[in-house]
Amino acid sequence: MTSKKYVVEPLDTHKHDRATFSCGVATLDAYLKTQANQEGKKKIAVTYVLVEQDTAAIIGYYTVSAASIETIRLPEELARRLLRYNALPAMLIGRLAVDQHYRGQRFGELLLVNALKRCSNISQEIGAMAVLVDAKDEGAVQFYERYGFRRFIDRPMSLYMPMEEIRQLT
Repeated sequence: MTSKKYVVEPLDTHKHDRATFSCGVATLDAYLKTQANQEGKKKIAVTYVLVEQDTAAIIGYYTVSAASIETIRLPEELARRLLRYNALPAMLIGRLAVDQHYRGQRFGELLLVNALKRCSNISQEIGAMAVLVDAKDEGAVQFYERYGFRRFIDRPMSLYMPMEEIRQLT
């Protein structure tokens, strides 16, 4: 990255240029262009965008929403330390994408770290024991694993990180 000033802020369809965003994954591009604003209004997921300060071009984005995780999906060593509920509260990073023009500049890492800090802060207010992600492909799985996420045995494209570990990182 250069010395330019970057900010992560909530998507504002009047301020941010969604039309030119292209990460190379059609579903992620379409989501930002056609669904993100509607889901934000309906309180389904909130989209945060990374932009160079005072510009409209979106470098990347992620979404955050509340989620739950079935306790039986967690590894036994983690589940036995938790209360015996059928499901536990979590946060979901539903989508994370970087425009193709900005690849290789660690903007994906910047977005992920920002999302994890946001989830950690929110969990102090509402309670959440983990952050979940659903990877689109094996490359995305490897990206999340580099930062400490672990796969669920029954769904290898879904990963989690306990909130206690996130707090130690952020």
